[in-house]
Amino acid sequence: MEVAKKEPIACRLMVIGAGMAGMAAALFAARRGISTVQAGLTGETLYASGLFDLYGVAHGNTRELIDNPWQGLKQLKQTYPQHPFCLVSTSQIRSAMDGVTDFLGHAGHPYAGYPDQNARLITSVGTIKRTFRVPETMWSGVQALEEKAPCLIVEIKGLRGFSASQIVSTLKPSWPDLRAAPIELPWQNRLGPKYAEHIARGLEVEAARRDLAEAIRPHLGQAKFVGLPAILGIHDSKGVHHDLNQMLGRPVFEIPTMPPAISGIRLKETFESHLPPLGVKSFYHHTVHSIHRLANGRFVLELGRTEPETTVVAEHVLLATGRFLGKGLVAERQGIREALMDLPVCQPENRSCWHRQQFLDPKGHAINLAGIEVDDRFRPLNPDGHVVYENLYAAGSILAHQDWIRTKSGTGLAVATAYGAIAAMVNDLVDS
Repeated sequence: MEVAKKEPIACRLMVIGAGMAGMAAALFAARRGISTVQAGLTGETLYASGLFDLYGVAHGNTRELIDNPWQGLKQLKQTYPQHPFCLVSTSQIRSAMDGVTDFLGHAGHPYAGYPDQNARLITSVGTIKRTFRVPETMWSGVQALEEKAPCLIVEIKGLRGFSASQIVSTLKPSWPDLRAAPIELPWQNRLGPKYAEHIARGLEVEAARRDLAEAIRPHLGQAKFVGLPAILGIHDSKGVHHDLNQMLGRPVFEIPTMPPAISGIRLKETFESHLPPLGVKSFYHHTVHSIHRLANGRFVLELGRTEPETTVVAEHVLLATGRFLGKGLVAERQGIREALMDLPVCQPENRSCWHRQQFLDPKGHAINLAGIEVDDRFRPLNPDGHVVYENLYAAGSILAHQDWIRTKSGTGLAVATAYGAIAAMVNDLVDS
């Protein structure tokens, strides 16, 4: 029996990629009423910490920590005009960050932070991290650290990748009133080795929250704050957090855990469930198998899981496929190539120039600055500096001349450049 061929899906914008840049671009486009199709693997979002870094370490040859990201970005724009942040104004960056956090807040995952300062919070290994926005479930940890208040860090016996005793031993010299307490969760014993996702989903049941509070209560003592690994639910972290605050009678906060993390699962599932109602036609577990451009300028894309299943005809395409982890860039013996459209990649002259001799060299590694060069409208350029296609855009970590991991600017770079690319596309539509 011959299977009927599906009709192609027509759209104004095709977003390729389902990381933070792709999700942000789809969100910004949908809010502007642009018909949008999105494809990509959301699994990489599982490795997100949930912390929204904007700009935490100075770009360049130093390791200067940034307290005020806006001042830091102003200096960056004066010193490194090729950096992608230079393509977006301060007001656009603010709108981008606010747009994503507002979306997540309305979806039940509110964020908190200072207007003009990076916050400081503790990590799962006891170090201190600067970041711009944190899930509201983690915000009391910022306050506890600021005050150095009496604080209890709770460790769930058998939970992998989190050690309260390590956190306390690392921080106790500067935070004397910090204590660790291991607890058991009887309702988890039948599951064998404990994983954060199992516990988080279990805590969406009220009885499990009561059990957790009862296990913690004997250890409270004089603690004014209680820190837990990030396990307070998936879909209703706000409700789980509120209940534990009430049950324990003091502020509770989550501590980000090692990836894959609950905070990443929350982001993944929130975007997957709340973008489609805004009008985004999503193919989140599909990849783009091929793309070509018609004589009329439109792009034809073949999407599918393991083989082409759906055809999309798009007036514009935004490439948000990431770097090496997202497989937007591929490192080969001959050099670095862009995986989908074979776009030119700005990169070191040869492989011997990719890395410095010391892994933790404060100057960073040249390979981390590789990527796609774009014009002031986020359109990829060819080696001669000319736009490849006037209706093709790129955003996120695939862009050249930035090192988002080293500068602690991952979310900021992703959402700001996505915002800028969508704004440029809208302007191009008006001009045409």
